Amino acid sequence: MAASIIQTCHIACCANRTPNVVAWGRCGLLAFGTCNSIALYHPENTTVTGTLNGHTGRVNCVKWIHCSDCGPETWLVSGGSDNRVILWELEGDKVIKFIKLEGHSDAVCAVDALCLNSGQEEQHNLMVVSAASDSCVKIWSCKGIEGECMQTVSFGNGFVMDVSLSCLPGVNVPVLACGNDDCKIHLYIQQNGQFQKVDSLLGHEDWIRGVEWAVSDGDLFLASCAQDCLIRIWRIFTKSSASCEEEDNGNLIKLKENIFKVKSNDGLTTFAVTLETVLSGHENSVYGVHWQPSILKDGRIQQPMVLLSASLDKTMILWAPDEESGVWLEQVRVGEVGGNTLGFYGCQFSPDGLMILAHAFHGALHLWGRDLSEQPIWSPHVVVSGHFNSVQDVCWDPEGEFIVSVGLDQTTRLFSPWRRKGKVTWHEIARPQIHGYDMQCIAMIGRFHFVSGADEKVLRVFSAPRNFVENFSYISSIPLEKLLSSNKGVELAEGASVPALGLSNKAVFQGDLMSQLNMNDGPDKPSSAADQYPQVYFQPIQLKEPPTEDHLLQNTLWPEVQKLYGHGFEMFCVACNHSGSIVASACKASKPEHAAIIIWQTASWKKIQSLSFHSLTVTQMSFSPDDKFLLAVSRDRTWSLWKLNTEGHTDSGLSFTLHACTDKKTAVHSRIIWSCDWSHDSKYFSTGSRDKKVIVWGDCGSGVTSGVNSLALYKPCSSALDLGDAVTAVSFSSTFSPDERYIVALGLQNGSILLYKWRQGEDGVSPTEADWCKCLELDKFQCHTLTVKRLHWRQSVGRAGHDDTEDSDWLQLASCGADHTVKIFNIRRDIL
Repeated sequence: MAASIIQTCHIACCANRTPNVVAWGRCGLLAFGTCNSIALYHPENTTVTGTLNGHTGRVNCVKWIHCSDCGPETWLVSGGSDNRVILWELEGDKVIKFIKLEGHSDAVCAVDALCLNSGQEEQHNLMVVSAASDSCVKIWSCKGIEGECMQTVSFGNGFVMDVSLSCLPGVNVPVLACGNDDCKIHLYIQQNGQFQKVDSLLGHEDWIRGVEWAVSDGDLFLASCAQDCLIRIWRIFTKSSASCEEEDNGNLIKLKENIFKVKSNDGLTTFAVTLETVLSGHENSVYGVHWQPSILKDGRIQQPMVLLSASLDKTMILWAPDEESGVWLEQVRVGEVGGNTLGFYGCQFSPDGLMILAHAFHGALHLWGRDLSEQPIWSPHVVVSGHFNSVQDVCWDPEGEFIVSVGLDQTTRLFSPWRRKGKVTWHEIARPQIHGYDMQCIAMIGRFHFVSGADEKVLRVFSAPRNFVENFSYISSIPLEKLLSSNKGVELAEGASVPALGLSNKAVFQGDLMSQLNMNDGPDKPSSAADQYPQVYFQPIQLKEPPTEDHLLQNTLWPEVQKLYGHGFEMFCVACNHSGSIVASACKASKPEHAAIIIWQTASWKKIQSLSFHSLTVTQMSFSPDDKFLLAVSRDRTWSLWKLNTEGHTDSGLSFTLHACTDKKTAVHSRIIWSCDWSHDSKYFSTGSRDKKVIVWGDCGSGVTSGVNSLALYKPCSSALDLGDAVTAVSFSSTFSPDERYIVALGLQNGSILLYKWRQGEDGVSPTEADWCKCLELDKFQCHTLTVKRLHWRQSVGRAGHDDTEDSDWLQLASCGADHTVKIFNIRRDIL
C-alpha cells in the first residue's frame, strides 16, 4: 500500500569524504556512500533511484562484486565507521537481502570481493576482504545467508589503505594486494585455505592510497598510486623452467624480478613480479587509480589497457601505452579550475569506458563524457549534487516551483525541476550563498528573495540576479516575462561575487562587466595590482542544462541586499509571513533577555518590535496562513501565540500582542518543543516535542479572552499522539484528504517519516483516540537515517515541473535531515 501512495521524486546527496566510497557497476548504477547510506544513482537518467540504509556510521567504502562473465552485478559490498561490512544482494535498485559481517574493532576503510562460483552452483560463493583502522585485514567467506571470518591478518601498528582481490592466471588461486602506510604493497596468495605473504613491492615513497588488479593476455597487472604523486604498474606472469635457466647464465640485463611459487591442482607454478612502468604527471597526492572495465567481445574477455587516475591537484588523467613504442603516455587530462575545493578523492570508469567520474573533497561528483567523433572531446555532464553535512532547513518558494535548503556545510542550495522532451528530473541549479559560518535557517520572502541565518548574530537578505532568472526560465520552461513580472521597476543585478577575504555576496551589474571587458581588451596595461586582479569573478553563463560544480561555485551566487543586526547570539530560526511583509527571527538563548523574537518589516528592513516571553531558545516559528497570528515554540517546553494588530504602537502601524500561551503549570509537553505548524485554514496548529508526543491545538472556547495565560481559548483539540521517538518536524498539508481530514507529516529523531490524518472529535471539546489515523510510515530505504530536521509541504496541489491542475491528486513533501540529504516525495492524496 505504501508503495502506491508515495514515490521518491528526488534525493539530493553527495559522496562522503573518503577515497574508496564510489563504485560504478556494469549494471549501470553508480553506488556511493552518503553519510550512513549508500545512494544508487543512474547517470543516464540523472536520478538517484534508491538508497541502502543499514550502516549506523559513515559509509567509507563501496565496491561492486564483478561477475566472471562481465554480466551485470547483483552484489554490492560496503564498509563503514560502525565497524561493519555489509553484503547487499540487489535486483535492480531493490534490496533482496543483506548480510552483516561483524568482527572489526574500528572503522572499515577498504573492501573488495571475489565471486568464486564455478557456474554450476546456484548458491553464491563469495570471498570478501576488508581493511580497517584496527590494523587488521579480514578475509570472509559468504555462502547463502551467512558469512564467517576465515582469517585475520594483522599489520601491527600499520594501516592498510586499500585492498584488491583477483586470481592468478592459469592456476585460479586468489591473490590479495594490500597498500600500506609503510610505502609497500604486500602480496598474499591463498594456500591450503589460508593467505600467505609472498612478496612486498618497494618503490613508492609515501603512503599507498590505491591498488587495483587487471588481467590481460594471461598476465596480471597491478596499478598502485600513492601520496608521492606517482603511479606504478606491476606485472605478474608465469615463469617457465627454460626462462629460469636463462637467468642463471647471468649474461642478460633486465629488470629485477621477484620470484614466488604457488601450489595448485596442476602442481607447482612459478610466478615473477616486475615493475612495468612508473607514471608521473600529477602534482599532488594520487588518491585513486582504476582500470577501464573488461568487455566481452567475440566470446572472449578483453581488458583494455587504459588506466584512470585522480589526484588532489584537481585533475584526472587517462593513461594508455603508445601503439608503436608501448610506452605509457598521458592521453587525456580533465579537471576543475578555481574554487575553494581541495582536489579529487577517487575516480571511476563507466562500464563502456565512454564516461569518467571523480568525487571531490567536498563530496561533489564530476562527470565527463566522450563523444564518438574521430577526434573525441571530453565534456562535462550533468550529475547529482547535494550538501556534504547536516541539512538544517528547507522551504518551498511561494509559487512551489523550487526548493531552497541550508546546511552545516555553510552553503545555501537551490533545487529545481529540469523539463525537457516530456521528462522531468530535479537538479541543483544555483548555490546562492557560500558562507563562512554554518547555516541554520532560511525563509522565502518572495519568489526570488530569501533571508537566511547562520552561526553569527546577523541575518542576511538575498535577491536573485537576472542571470539566474533567465537560466531558471530556460531550465524550468517558465516564460521569462512571467518570472520578471514580480520585479517591475527594480533593476536586477547581473550576478554576484565574493570579494577576497569577504563574506558578503557583492552585486555585479552590467556596467561592472562592461568596464572589466573594456579593461581587458584595451591597449593599455593595468596600472596597478588592483586593476590586474579585479574583484569581479562572476561571468554570466547561458545554461541549456543544470550547471556543473564549477559554475555552481562561482557563477550562481545571489547578491546580498541587506544585513539585519539586533540579536546577541547565533541565529537559530527565522520565519516570514505569507504576504512577504514581515519577518520574525530568534537566536540561541540561555536567558529570557536573549530569547526575544525580533519582528522586521521587509519594506524598510527596520526592526519594528521585540517580543519577549520565552526563557530559552525559540526553536521554530510559524505564521498562520491568514497572517493574523505568529506561533513560537521553545526549549523551555512552552509555546506562545502572538496576534497581529494593524493599528499598533509602532511606526509602521503594526504590532503583535500575546494572545495565548502555556506556562510551567499548563504545559502539556514535558520536554523541548522542536517543531510547530499551522493547518491550511488557520484553525489549528500542531506541536512536536522531544517527549515523543504530537498535539493539535485550537480555539476551542467561546471566543472571549479570559486572560493572557488562560487556556480557555487554545487548548489541546487532539489526543496526545505518542510516536515512540522524539518528534523533530511537523507539517500540515495545504489541503484536506478525500474524507475531509487534515494531513499531517511527522519527522522523528531516528529519521522516520510518518503520514497521519487527523480530525477533531465530534463533541468538539474532548479529543478521542480515534482522531488520529495513521496512513503510512516510509520504509527503511525511503526515509532518512538520522534526525529529520524539517518537513515542508508544497503550498499548492500538484507536482512542480508538471502541468498538474488545481484538482490534482498529487501532493509534494520536501524533507531534510542530519544525514546530509534533501528529499522530495510525491504523495497520492486520493488514496490516503
